[in-house]
Amino acid sequence: MAPSDRQGYWGRPTSTLDWCEDNYVVSFYIAEFWNTVSNLIMILPPIYGAIQTLNDGLEIRYVFSFLGLAAVGIGSWCFHMTLQYEMQLLDELPMIYSCCVFVYCLFECFKQENTVHYFPICVLLIFSVAVTVVYLQWKEPVFHQVMYGILVGCLVLRSIFVVTWVYPWLRPLAYTSLSVFMIGFLLWNIDNHLCDTLRSTRQKLPPVVGAVTQLHAWWHILTGLGSYLHILFSLQTRTTYLKHRPKVKFLCGVWPVIRVESQKMT
Repeated sequence: MAPSDRQGYWGRPTSTLDWCEDNYVVSFYIAEFWNTVSNLIMILPPIYGAIQTLNDGLEIRYVFSFLGLAAVGIGSWCFHMTLQYEMQLLDELPMIYSCCVFVYCLFECFKQENTVHYFPICVLLIFSVAVTVVYLQWKEPVFHQVMYGILVGCLVLRSIFVVTWVYPWLRPLAYTSLSVFMIGFLLWNIDNHLCDTLRSTRQKLPPVVGAVTQLHAWWHILTGLGSYLHILFSLQTRTTYLKHRPKVKFLCGVWPVIRVESQKMT
């Protein structure tokens, strides 16, 4: 990407990536304003989800899932606010760690309640450590993206298995999660490959309208929503298997959440 020449509070960027949004245009204290604030969708709803999971007395692994997504949002906020290399790691490495938690939850959803299987945990832990060590030595963003893509691929295949052979009635939630995520991935690629066109178009538009063309911010919004919906899908799969009564409800008629009744189905 072609970074802006403007300098702000955090100084010259040291990250290996500088996205398509012009730096320090909206705020002297935030390098990429729209790429920063768009992370709120990955911070606030997952924190609420973690609290609700605790209140419902559900397995702690899903608390970690929600908090892992929130950690990604916080790291991404810090990265886009500062464009410093240390903050970039705070964004990218939690993506790997949280996705490993997602993988564990979805692949262990048909096991006995409150059991811990250490073999998949060890495999995912070794994977996380290996990715971290290699990435710290070989500062190549494509390596991180490929490793993250492998984990997402595992989730996609497992989700398709669940809705094809076990709970077909969960297809709308699973496919909505996947579709939203893939739209975000498409916009991320457009932002990468058509940056010059987007930047020139943005300069001709009013500031508020131009903000809509910040496709990396849309990547945050859509992948944050897609990841959140995936946790709901995994949680609903798990609680259904455990014979609870999970239901998808909407806060204020808009935001989806899982409600689980205390008694199990007969």
